[in-house]
Amino acid sequence: MKRFARKRKGCIRALCAWFLVWAFAAAQGEEAVRAWGTAGQTAGNSLAAQSQKEENTDLRLYARSAVLMDADSGRILYGKEENEKLPMASTTKIMTCILALENAGLEEEVEVSSYAASQPKVHLGMRQGQKFRLGDLLYSLMLESHNDAAVAIAEHIGGSVEGFAGMMNQKAQELGCRDTFFITPNGLDASVQEADGQKVHSTTAAELARIMKYCIGESPKSEEFLQITRTQSHSFTDLEGKRSYACNNHNAFLQMMDGALSGKTGFTNNAGYCYVGALKRDGKTFIVALLACGWPNNRTYKWSDTKQLMSYGLEHYEYRDVYEEKQLQPLLVEGGIPADGKPYGEAFLDVEVAQEEGEELKVLLKEGEEVECSVLLPEKLEAPVEAGRQVGAVNYCLDGELLREYPIRTKGAMDEMDFAWILRFIWQQYSF
Repeated sequence: MKRFARKRKGCIRALCAWFLVWAFAAAQGEEAVRAWGTAGQTAGNSLAAQSQKEENTDLRLYARSAVLMDADSGRILYGKEENEKLPMASTTKIMTCILALENAGLEEEVEVSSYAASQPKVHLGMRQGQKFRLGDLLYSLMLESHNDAAVAIAEHIGGSVEGFAGMMNQKAQELGCRDTFFITPNGLDASVQEADGQKVHSTTAAELARIMKYCIGESPKSEEFLQITRTQSHSFTDLEGKRSYACNNHNAFLQMMDGALSGKTGFTNNAGYCYVGALKRDGKTFIVALLACGWPNNRTYKWSDTKQLMSYGLEHYEYRDVYEEKQLQPLLVEGGIPADGKPYGEAFLDVEVAQEEGEELKVLLKEGEEVECSVLLPEKLEAPVEAGRQVGAVNYCLDGELLREYPIRTKGAMDEMDFAWILRFIWQQYSF
């Protein structure tokens, strides 16, 4: 009889322990989140922003709006009124070119409409009814900046200039360019009345650089884009062979600095001189975008500003590996089955950072810049938990901007200590 009484008391204790765990889990509500970051994060951000602002005043640029971008990460390393919406003239044609490459074949036949043939200078001088190879017109577009070639290409691919402009604006939205609005494929000054007001053909220096980043590195047609824009000269005829044409590259930057990759000039009365270009040297790739960089007779200002910004990037920025190995403590799992298989203790589950062996995170940084690494994890999990579940992240940020996120996942699974499990445990322990 005494033996039976002891077993009955043990059974009651086990049930009480299980119900206490259950009640505690229910009372906790949502999971709390804790974050550990580099000490002095707020002060560090403030000092970095102040340092950036002070250094910005050291550059004397002619452009009203300018950007120096790291083409690998898309981070803006230097900006001057970089978010101001301004006309961009023929730098527009980088979008026209990349869309043509992505949506048509170079051997396609393009017939010239009367509207395309009527475009103002600078133009190829094409005539209504003439037919050209699309690939030849892309050289005309990018080397000589011919306005009639742009319209012929747009009508061929989009059905009309308006249809092609819709494609341009859709691509801009896909790239995250919310302040860019295309009306023409050649960049001539234009405005239209939309439901939300008057719209002007315009972009920002930051978004123009973003579009160039796509053209030279992200588009499936990046190599073709670079080949066209780096070509010094190109000769061709119309498809009937009746007229011959020669195009020469007017992107003088290609000969100004070692490593120059690509670029496009532009000018209209409203936009002034504009330029967007890219350079790759010493493992670093930079993009410069300039808007409103002087008016006649100041056509060389854009080259001065471009060289100054590119030189600034090359001199002040170097790649540093900022990756940190993180040793993470196991997470408490409420309602989980403890490792010893008994219902009295707490249950913990190992977690790990999802990473490759020998992981590196190289970031282009200048002196004084520090990347902040923070770990985001809940204080606890609730059973059941499946293996490989993402439960947190390791974030790397610079001046409050997220550079990279590594997920934290569970290394194994954990079942729930539910009522059925308790009964099985009791039966195994106290059956006789």
